[in-house]
Amino acid sequence: MQLTSYTDYSLRTLLYLATHQERLVTIAEISEHHGISHNHLIKVVHNLGKHGFIQTVRGKSGGVRLALKPEKIIIADVVRLTEPHMNIQECFSRETNTCSLIDNCKLAGLLYQARHDFMKVLEENTLADIL
Repeated sequence: MQLTSYTDYSLRTLLYLATHQERLVTIAEISEHHGISHNHLIKVVHNLGKHGFIQTVRGKSGGVRLALKPEKIIIADVVRLTEPHMNIQECFSRETNTCSLIDNCKLAGLLYQARHDFMKVLEENTLADIL
């Protein structure tokens, strides 16, 4: 399974903000530090702000900062926000499934369990745990 770049950028942004809690941080600063496209980061910051993970301050002296303490940000919540469906196999989606084995396949059950276990680990960890 591979998480999208969008999720990676979201987690990197939160980690950077958590290590600079004493001040506002600019999108340009995060972009430069991580080598992430400024335009991509604007979308990431907007989404994280819209969902209450970060606060944005407009203006000349503006920037972004965490809206919550790192120990209150559960990694699984960020992944659920940024990953559209977590369908690690075609058969996970009824709309796109073309597998002829779907009715007799035991692999799908194993993959569902693996996805569940993956998310369980992320549910047990916060941003503070990975600082």
